[in-house]
Amino acid sequence: MESNRLLRPVAHRVMEPGLWRFTRRSVPRGVVLGVVAGFLFPVAQIAIAAVFALPFRANVPVAALTTFITNPFTTPFLWFVAYKIGAWLLRSEATTIVQPAAEVATGWLHRLTSAAHWLWAQGPAFALGLVVLTAACAALGYAGSALGWRVWIARKWRHRHANRPIDEAS
Repeated sequence: MESNRLLRPVAHRVMEPGLWRFTRRSVPRGVVLGVVAGFLFPVAQIAIAAVFALPFRANVPVAALTTFITNPFTTPFLWFVAYKIGAWLLRSEATTIVQPAAEVATGWLHRLTSAAHWLWAQGPAFALGLVVLTAACAALGYAGSALGWRVWIARKWRHRHANRPIDEAS
């Protein structure tokens, strides 16, 4: 990276060892940034998470890998949950699109425009729900990774003390 003339101005920042080291502070930050990038940005999630990790001194690999929480299998479910949360918070439940059978056979353009109008009308509920779901999942991810880190370190310490020779223990 340092030899590339386009990346040279930021190479020193990207190659900082603290961004690639797994520490008790950088890992939870990476989880939060990966969740935020994964939920809020439908494309270029890994790149966005990596760029976000720079100013927040988060672990870049963890931020990039956490974006995989959203994938083609989980995204529709997460979007549905986000919409339901937003509709509940705004106290607005959408009506479904029902069309007569004759119109279904002939009016594909009308169906497309009515679906677009329905989606446009549900935008505020979806957006609010997505922000709330993102914040909740990011907070849970931070707490879970911080707790997981503490449990892992405590286990290492217990294992270290259990394997200590008896003459050192006294």
